[in-house]
Amino acid sequence: MDEEKLRPIVVVGPTASGKSALSLQLAHHFDGEVVNCDSMQLYRGMDIGTAKLTVEEREGIPHHQLDVWDITETASVARYQDDAVRDVEEIMSRGKRPIIVGGSMMYVQSLVDAWAFPPTDPDVRAKYEAELNELGVQAMHAKLAEVDPQAASIIEDNDPRRTVRALEVIELTGKPFQASQPPKNAPPRWNAQLLGLETNADWLNPRIELRTNLMFEQGLVGEVEALLDQGLVRDSTAGRAIGYAQVLQAMAGELEWDEAVEKTIIGTRRYVRRQRSWFHRDKRIQWLDATAPTLPQASQMLEVIE
Repeated sequence: MDEEKLRPIVVVGPTASGKSALSLQLAHHFDGEVVNCDSMQLYRGMDIGTAKLTVEEREGIPHHQLDVWDITETASVARYQDDAVRDVEEIMSRGKRPIIVGGSMMYVQSLVDAWAFPPTDPDVRAKYEAELNELGVQAMHAKLAEVDPQAASIIEDNDPRRTVRALEVIELTGKPFQASQPPKNAPPRWNAQLLGLETNADWLNPRIELRTNLMFEQGLVGEVEALLDQGLVRDSTAGRAIGYAQVLQAMAGELEWDEAVEKTIIGTRRYVRRQRSWFHRDKRIQWLDATAPTLPQASQMLEVIE
């Protein structure tokens, strides 16, 4: 078996940059199978708001790590890492080429690098959770920004779980949260090839706006209503996802519907800035201009990886 021909290809980049379309072209060309690396697409029923490809849109290409978590489950990078590593190696064992695609930063790195996750301590965790309940997530995120600005820059300011986890790791290790992550200059796991879609705001922002409006037109509100029947709550990983959180706020009367759409667009743009900052620190990624008229096209990608 030619190991070079089985090297995983990792496709990263900002939300709405064309990663899914490119991954399909690469999978067709290389006889590959796709492994999802978008944390919210792991959830069953979160389809419209995550731009998850339908079965028909997958063009017969097997996709892994889609629809594997119940809506009530808390996201876990460590759990994803175990399951996705198993999928990648099983794909390779069958002589197929894994095409890893997604923009969830820590999930990508957990798969590409041998990330040994920091320890946890129930007492330390409980201390910060008590502070969270007393002060609220915004104040806790501000506290994180004081002790570790870099961690605060990549963790959403409305994400209580990751904010508490970062503070816990900092206290337990005595080091910045970033220091617990593997360096982005070591050879990637499986000698994978990392490709990124480079964008600029003038090109990407209209795509984000169009995509967001289409999600609402195509039934995002109805999707959230169905998920509520399955146990979706606001104070959960899934309930804080961009788009879903805004719909839940509108349902509660806290936002007008046009405000929910606008806040979803704004939240997506903020997330894109975090994605750019994270991925551009990884010098192993080979960047391609997503704005070029022929992208995403396999022909241009093959110039890089063949």
